[in-house]
Amino acid sequence: MGFGGAGLSFLDRLRGKESGDTSGNNLPARALLWLIAGFGLLLLPQWDRLPLWLIAACAVLAAWRWLAQYGRVRLPGRLLRTGIMLVLIGVYVATVQGRFTVDTAASFFVLAVGLKWLETRSVRDFYVLFFILTYLASVNFLFHQEILWTLVNFTGIALLLVGLQVLNAPELPKGMTSGWRRLGGMFLKTLPIVILLFVFFPRMSPLWSVPLVSGEARTGISDTMRPGDISNLAQSSERAFRVTFEGEMPAYRDRYWRGLILDYLDGETWRQGQREAFGPLGRVAVDGGIGDLEPNQYDVLLEPTDQRWAFALENSRAVSDNVFEGMADLFRFRRPADSPVRYRLALEEEGSSPEQQTPAQLRQYLQLPAEGNPRARELAGELRRTMGDEQIVRTLLQRFREQEYFYTLRPPAMPDDGIDSLLFDEKRGFCAHYAGATTFVLRAAGIPSRVVVGYQGGESGAGGDYLIVRQYDAHAWVEAYIDGRGWVRVDPTAAIAPDRIESGLRDAVAEEGSFLEDNWASPQRYADVALVQWASLQLDRINYQWQRWVVGYQGQTQMDFMSRLPGGFGMRELGYMTAGIVGAGLLIAGLISALQMRRGERRDAFRRVVDTWHRLCASAGVPVRHGETPSVLASRLAKAEPSAADSARLFARMVNSHYYGAGKDEKGGEQVKRMRRLLATMKRQLRKRPLRRSRTRTGKSSD
Repeated sequence: MGFGGAGLSFLDRLRGKESGDTSGNNLPARALLWLIAGFGLLLLPQWDRLPLWLIAACAVLAAWRWLAQYGRVRLPGRLLRTGIMLVLIGVYVATVQGRFTVDTAASFFVLAVGLKWLETRSVRDFYVLFFILTYLASVNFLFHQEILWTLVNFTGIALLLVGLQVLNAPELPKGMTSGWRRLGGMFLKTLPIVILLFVFFPRMSPLWSVPLVSGEARTGISDTMRPGDISNLAQSSERAFRVTFEGEMPAYRDRYWRGLILDYLDGETWRQGQREAFGPLGRVAVDGGIGDLEPNQYDVLLEPTDQRWAFALENSRAVSDNVFEGMADLFRFRRPADSPVRYRLALEEEGSSPEQQTPAQLRQYLQLPAEGNPRARELAGELRRTMGDEQIVRTLLQRFREQEYFYTLRPPAMPDDGIDSLLFDEKRGFCAHYAGATTFVLRAAGIPSRVVVGYQGGESGAGGDYLIVRQYDAHAWVEAYIDGRGWVRVDPTAAIAPDRIESGLRDAVAEEGSFLEDNWASPQRYADVALVQWASLQLDRINYQWQRWVVGYQGQTQMDFMSRLPGGFGMRELGYMTAGIVGAGLLIAGLISALQMRRGERRDAFRRVVDTWHRLCASAGVPVRHGETPSVLASRLAKAEPSAADSARLFARMVNSHYYGAGKDEKGGEQVKRMRRLLATMKRQLRKRPLRRSRTRTGKSSD
């Protein structure tokens, strides 16, 4: 094809001009702008885990490239680029401090992308950066799989594709509108194939396991408890997990979600006395949905915690195989939960026979520091001298209920003998304060007891179909071992602030107005605004269904869905189905493309006339050269065949007017007819050429 005179050909632009030009203006400005916009959008899903210096560095490097496009600055040479790279890598190494995980590797990848802006000069560099940024979008899914971030990622990819179209056709009128139209058309054409492949492509477990645990702090319960830890969580409205029940939901006061047990008091800090066995790093099976829920079952969709513990109601048993029951009726994953995990449990009737503990097992639940809090020890001694175990527990709860103890998110500082200060002086604290103090007194009285940490409560989601348990529902309570009854839940918060257990933290601290006082952007803070609450719950429901049925559609969930289809699909049948879908898709795409090409050829009469002219020139010994304009081709034909000179130049002017004029001729049909007549004249002129030459040669020989 000829006619590349309006600019560089595609191959020429792809090669670029890298012969020392450091101004950085070899790329169309609009194409570069779309690429930078896509880069900025693809950084958003990682804003909460990338260090601030790295985000700032990426912004400066991209801005540098943009300013170089207009000649405001010059792109750095090789020596300066190397220096910048070494400095930034040095800062990265100092920041990482030896923690080499998938998280830190992704951060290094972002740094490499930022540095790439300084050497993006040619079209080839544009293509390289385009594919790198597309890969960055896939890296984002390692850390965020919610529907909002999915839309952000796909929008970023769309911006990159628009930039690619602008790069290859910068001079086309209405290029932006047509670019977005083509993008939408491609999306609609490929969407059915994508959906079919999503449903039927076999979701096999990987042959490897890559841990994403990064050591970065996450909001949530930890394996230690200091007096103020859980009250800090009360200022966070982040989701901890969601729960779907098949049967009736438990009453609010019965929603105690047990997570872990703290049984060793180290000064003012409660810890786990027995560490759980170390497991190999790796990914947790996020697929815990197995068919329909039974009436006594419930599904939990847990947000990432980077911990092994799973939260469950009392008297539960594991149904899905990605959790197991460990010590003290607690549930555990086999590996840390570094991504959203769905697991299933079943509620059982409370057993008639209590759990039996040996004296050696109970001894660990009597541990106390050798000294400290003398008044609490004295209180425990007085209770022990006159009462049995159950009466001691009831008396202690009655003390909390009758005396002026307050439940508050603004507890005073109690640095020395904190338990004594809480019980006898301040009488103001949060659940962790009261749970720790109660456990201390019970142990001092000789009653084995332990602190249980988890969540209590949960609000209904949109439509009441599931529960949302948030970080401010974090709670600590006590379990005491009573002979003949086993482990019994003892919750001092229920005696001091019944509203906290009956309806939640908001009602418990409504009088002091401390609910989410440091979290002004949380929709949960504005529960009295109906529209805000409705929008928040609707968005959560959309995201919840996305997590359950899109992100969580794999492994057992897929096989369960396939088993409901007629024919009993297995892994082999899924493979055949996938191959058939891909083959059919390619065949349909090929047929559509062929039909469109033929239809386009039939419609573009002007193009056919020009092709005929090209063939006519080639038959006259003037073949079309690559990148040649119509005017140059007409001049060459006129030089070779002077008799057709006028017709050729007029034909070339009409071609130029059609392609490069200010606007296309509204009477395109008339123009094509004129060109056909002109082409016929040109053919007659060229056809007479051999006869005229032959006569001349004959006349010369006769003379």
